[in-house]
Amino acid sequence: MAKRIRVAVLYNEPLTSTASTTVVSESGKITRVARNEVSGRTKSPAKSKKSPDQAQVDLSELAVIEEMEDIKSALNSLGYKASILNVDRDVFRLIDFLRDEKPDLIFNLVECIDNEAIQEMNVAGIYELLEIPYTGANPLTLGIALNKPLVKEILTYHNILTPKFQVFRPSERIVLREGISFPLIVKPSREDASVGIDDDSVVYNMADLKKKIRHIFLDYEQPALVEEFIEGREINIAILGHKKPVILPISEIDFSGLDKNMHKIVSYAAKWVEGTVEFNGTQGVCPAQLPARLEARVREIALQCYRLIGCRDYGRVDMRVTKQGVPYVLEVNPNPDISDDAGFARSARVHGLSFKEAIGKIVESALERAQ
Repeated sequence: MAKRIRVAVLYNEPLTSTASTTVVSESGKITRVARNEVSGRTKSPAKSKKSPDQAQVDLSELAVIEEMEDIKSALNSLGYKASILNVDRDVFRLIDFLRDEKPDLIFNLVECIDNEAIQEMNVAGIYELLEIPYTGANPLTLGIALNKPLVKEILTYHNILTPKFQVFRPSERIVLREGISFPLIVKPSREDASVGIDDDSVVYNMADLKKKIRHIFLDYEQPALVEEFIEGREINIAILGHKKPVILPISEIDFSGLDKNMHKIVSYAAKWVEGTVEFNGTQGVCPAQLPARLEARVREIALQCYRLIGCRDYGRVDMRVTKQGVPYVLEVNPNPDISDDAGFARSARVHGLSFKEAIGKIVESALERAQ
């Protein structure tokens, strides 16, 4: 009887046992609070009686719990022997687990440690030092992808269109560089999952720009990324594999359910806060209906980005397409959300892969790289 391949599913719950934690409210505001003040693990905070800024739950990170359960079930049904560990700040606990379990592969779902996203790359570094194969991107790619301005500089160097941008730091005067025009969108420069993005993130004048930049400084304690706001369609290109990556059917965000006075953007609420106008009004549609020439161009650019940033096994590239059919890359996402109800899984289904089969392809790609 063949030995079952052991796969350790490593993830991080957003709530751990330390005295305090940085959490994100329904509005996307980052706050440090005592652990015993953090309430609930529901994915539907809109049902809470608390106001958005009181409901201190990081919804984007709660999704990884569902993702982990989906993946564990898929792995077991595929014949792998799955084990699970919630990774926290106790690095020695992680190392002891890996030494005891001796997994053949790690399915890496760790996105942060104690809600610090920068630690994502360091956890992958531990896998490297222990010489244990793992799914997804390496530490360098994870670190680069978290630095949005750096990603944009890399893409620009390779003549890939991305919205014109400028980074503002607290010590600098807020003066726009020549050539950058309103409307603009203001984001935290080192966050993912649309944290810090809401309808007011799109600004049309210097007064609102300064207000939003200072909001980033105060609430997120990091530089602000200011980009030209690209009016048009928003599409997501999911990619599966490494040596011979496969571009899955393209998804598009349908903004038609938003109120007429709202900006057509994927805000924090649109991604995570069920029951809101933003969540209900931004639905994924796959496959996106694109002209053949535009689709071919978008696929070519997405694959180039996937390789340039160093994605492996699976990834997603987000773009905006102008009315003139010009695609601009917004983000390159290594290790994107792959839970059964996420956009990646949707594209995989349209491609003909069940969720279980998509998970199997990711594992096969990682094992192939390890040979």
